[in-house]
Amino acid sequence: MSQSALKARTNTAAMRSGRSRIYRPAIPVLAVAVAALLAGCADLKRDSITVGAVPDDYRTTHPIVIAEKNLKIDLPVGAGDRGMTGSQRDTLLGFLDGYDKSAAPTLTISIPSGSANEIAATAAGRDFARLAIASGISRNRIVMTTYQSVSAEASAPIRVAYVSVKAQTDRCGRWPEDLLQTSENKHYADFGCSYQNNLAAQMANPADLIGPRKQSDIDAENRGAVIDVYRQRGISEEFFGNSEVEY
Repeated sequence: MSQSALKARTNTAAMRSGRSRIYRPAIPVLAVAVAALLAGCADLKRDSITVGAVPDDYRTTHPIVIAEKNLKIDLPVGAGDRGMTGSQRDTLLGFLDGYDKSAAPTLTISIPSGSANEIAATAAGRDFARLAIASGISRNRIVMTTYQSVSAEASAPIRVAYVSVKAQTDRCGRWPEDLLQTSENKHYADFGCSYQNNLAAQMANPADLIGPRKQSDIDAENRGAVIDVYRQRGISEEFFGNSEVEY
């Protein structure tokens, strides 16, 4: 081999060795950069989850709970009344309509004592108890009590009360801060409270919020009648004649 050929081969080998020395460290540097980017994405994802977990839902702020609630009504009695009046009867029947006979809570009838209408209230209270028994409330679940009237010259009402399990929420009207003085893009404290209260008041059976009821038996006879009507109905000619829509 000539001296010039040997020198050219030596230079080529040196250049290849230089390239390997230049590009070989680029691989770990690139790996570190990719790892840093992935770590940044992980941080962003973690932060988004943290921000998204901040509660800002009216169902969380004003949850519907099932609890015992003392239901009561005050029925005014005039000093000249002789027993239960027609308006008192209708009002009391409406109040007792929510009484759960299966749970059979105690029905308390409180009669005022020392008031101007004490005698009339005592007679009306007995009629209230008779009406409750006639409505299906057991006699041993009715308690007759008295309470001291504030004034001897005024006519105090008869208080009828019983405990019932109801769906309810917290009381509305909470305004801890001025809406114009906050920069947070969140629901205000009272947001959704009225809606939750109305929804809770419409629950005839609060247990429906806990779980579904057992399915009732199928009325086979009624189901068969409905299917027969559907089969005999057919498709009217009017449907085929008005298949196109005109604007």
